[in-house]
Amino acid sequence: MTLSELSLRNARRQARDYLVYFVTIVMAAALMYAFNGLVFSQELQSLSDMMDAMPLVLTLASAVVVCVIGWLVQYTMAFMLARRSRELGTYILIGLESRQVARLFFLENLAVGGIALALGVLLGNLLFQALRAVTLALFGAPYAFSFAFSLPAVGLTLFYFALIYFFALGKSRKRIRRMKISELMDFDRRNEEEVIQKSRSRKRIFVVSILLGVIGTVLIMTRTLALGILGAALIIAFLYGFFISFSSGVPAWFDERAERKYTGERLLIFRTLSAKLATMGVVMATIALLFTATLISEGSGLVFHALFQSRNEQTTCFDLYIGSTDRDEHDFDDYLAYVDENIPVRADWRYRVYRGNDAQVTSYLDANADYWSTFEYDTVMAFSDYVALRAMLDYPEAELAPGTYLIHCMSYLGPLMEGYDRSVTVGDQTFAPGGVYTEHFTQALWDGNGRGFILVVPDEAAKARPVSHSIYAAMTDEPVKGAVMRGLTQMRDDKDDSIDGYDTLFSKGAVEAENAASYAMLVFPLYYLALVLTMVAATILTIQQLSEAGRYRRQFELLRKLGMDRREMKRALGRQFAIYYALPAVPPLLIGVPFIAGLGGLLDPGVLAGPAQVAAIVGVALGLFLLIYLTYILMAYTSMKRTVLPA
Repeated sequence: MTLSELSLRNARRQARDYLVYFVTIVMAAALMYAFNGLVFSQELQSLSDMMDAMPLVLTLASAVVVCVIGWLVQYTMAFMLARRSRELGTYILIGLESRQVARLFFLENLAVGGIALALGVLLGNLLFQALRAVTLALFGAPYAFSFAFSLPAVGLTLFYFALIYFFALGKSRKRIRRMKISELMDFDRRNEEEVIQKSRSRKRIFVVSILLGVIGTVLIMTRTLALGILGAALIIAFLYGFFISFSSGVPAWFDERAERKYTGERLLIFRTLSAKLATMGVVMATIALLFTATLISEGSGLVFHALFQSRNEQTTCFDLYIGSTDRDEHDFDDYLAYVDENIPVRADWRYRVYRGNDAQVTSYLDANADYWSTFEYDTVMAFSDYVALRAMLDYPEAELAPGTYLIHCMSYLGPLMEGYDRSVTVGDQTFAPGGVYTEHFTQALWDGNGRGFILVVPDEAAKARPVSHSIYAAMTDEPVKGAVMRGLTQMRDDKDDSIDGYDTLFSKGAVEAENAASYAMLVFPLYYLALVLTMVAATILTIQQLSEAGRYRRQFELLRKLGMDRREMKRALGRQFAIYYALPAVPPLLIGVPFIAGLGGLLDPGVLAGPAQVAAIVGVALGLFLLIYLTYILMAYTSMKRTVLPA
């Protein structure tokens, strides 16, 4: 058998024995290719000017992914080298040279990586089509399936894999060539040594790490960049301190409480886990750090998703919106000439928003709601304008009974406004509450139809008050975006500085395109990172666990002879798995959940529909994480149970 044939045989065996690792590498290659496809897609970049920045953002995300996958490959190769050191030493004993053995190990891992890359590119093309379809849907563009490879994307993916594998294989090859036969034969007995040997030091570091974790979590939830960076550093210190002290301290804790050790299957679980945990402190901490980053990435992606969705709905409900502070409504004529020439308008309306007598309702909201006031007075709208705008938007007709006023507010303020029973005075007339409406009505802008709310009163009362700002609103036959919107914006920017006030220009189409581009450049990379981080961390845990199959099998065979039935062995194995996989996941949950909740609380009022939506975001983030994590756990448990438990 030639060296190449032996390498291919070993590669097939490696792909079988380390199937979880092989599948993860295939998925990583698929994700890399899919996102590289977005980087080089001229079709997607032409959807918006903002998409020009997408290649840079995705390349930076891929750089992080390359580092993480590189760590997985390097760790797994070092692990395989330790597990197969006797086999490799035997090759030298039967006459192969060290450089030949190093080349053998190099070729078989290169073959595994090459096959994973080829399968990953094939799968990645399908993933790219899914990302392409989602991106086009965000922009409202038509999608047609086309299974075609992007050569630049294939080349960049190949470059990433070359960096990963040649770096990791170079280190392993150099190590094999330098090791003596005796070192190879004894290499599989080496483990990570306990970092902290003394029990007193373990206790101190454990307590200090908990304090650092609490302080770091609080700091990272603040709005200050410097405090957030300090909080992140403290969290990293917490994770490593916690696992170094905790995993090393478990055996000592049980040694001091011998009576607990011998209850049920606790002795078996204790002995098995203590041998594993006492030598995996640093690895467990690194995996916990990856899980923390996963939850933060997923949660941030969901929060940004809610933000962009809310901006689409709340920025403007009109196809075209022009607001001008302290200007007469007829001064929109310069814009309207451009609109008449370039934009097919279906319906439009010019109107004014007026100043109320006081800030009665504004003060009520300031005191009772999560509300940021903009005006020092309540904003008022004439009922005839309100009726015309509702008709433009195809909203149901509103009725205003004599002597009453209406409130139109953002939906999150609706329940509070329903209970507002105070009369308001506009001009020299007093009006009683007459009803509350909560449809989208361009109320998130500083010069919109009120900031969060507006009072609707009879025309004569409203028009007797000073003007707050003037507005032109239109519904169009086609979305207003791209070059047409840039033309309007250029007109505003070219105006003479002597004009009082500042014009606000928004179109629903431009806002949706801007948010779609922001979504593609922020949410996609965050999900990309979250998925890769989860897979890498779960793969390392699973490789470590499945590598003990032989020892577990001998252990359970001995226990069967001693009288333990299969049900008890199955329960003991299940508890071992539960504790082993829960340890690196619990601290990230305690950090990630408050972070996600705090991030949601930083958004403007009304972006999230109260605590229920924040809880839903946290729940979805945990669900996505646990879905992937539990899949790996189930695969490992099923394989281990079938392999180690006696029939």
